[in-house]
Amino acid sequence: MRANRLKELWASGKPAINGWCSMPGGFSAELMASMGWDAVTVDTQHGLIGYSEMLAMLQAVSTTPVTPLVRVSWNQPGKIMRALDAGAYGVICPMINDAVECAAFVQACRYPPEGFRSSGPTRAIVYGGPDYHAKANGEMLAIAMIETAQGLANVEAIVATPGLDGVYIGPSDLSLSIGGPPGQDSDAPALMAAFDRILAACKAAGVRIGVHTNSMAYSQKMIDRGFDLVTVGSDTRYMGAGRREASEMRAWMESR
Repeated sequence: MRANRLKELWASGKPAINGWCSMPGGFSAELMASMGWDAVTVDTQHGLIGYSEMLAMLQAVSTTPVTPLVRVSWNQPGKIMRALDAGAYGVICPMINDAVECAAFVQACRYPPEGFRSSGPTRAIVYGGPDYHAKANGEMLAIAMIETAQGLANVEAIVATPGLDGVYIGPSDLSLSIGGPPGQDSDAPALMAAFDRILAACKAAGVRIGVHTNSMAYSQKMIDRGFDLVTVGSDTRYMGAGRREASEMRAWMESR
């Protein structure tokens, strides 16, 4: 079976960098995957991406050595299994609030006897290899998002869930949930205290931890803080950066 390079990187003791795709399109996903990330996440929660578009994007990422991940829209077994059957090598699941929800998520990612994932890896067996059924449980990453006050309160129980590979912090929702403003790359003391509690719980449980960031500088700070995965850049951020150039060009034109 094709190895999960993200798992291999973590096993070697190194952190990983992740790119993020919110816009539908095979070429945009291929372009993101060609930038040198360790993983690329196709976002079907807040991204504007449907199933057929997700499939095409996973196929595009597969033209590179990058590990393909999918953030599903919710903790629903059908959505989780379809992402894995399409060839995702890891699933990021939003809004995990307690150990019961986490166990249901993890079990949807695993074939029996470790879970209840249904057999039907339509594209996954093409991407992963003919021994996919036998080895998938050991390669697919189950990553739970902690982004609510309830999830924070239950973090120690969540990370003790058998089979959980990682936790991914959604800082904007987490900040909102604990009384702060939404947004990325915040150093607010209350949010940093929440980060540190989640970090400590993950390290104690041997679970990897990632965080959504919005800049290289903040990503570097989070790696120095102990995070195993940082999302450094996204298609929408890079497109948005182009607006500045367009605005500057417009101002120059109007000043002539």
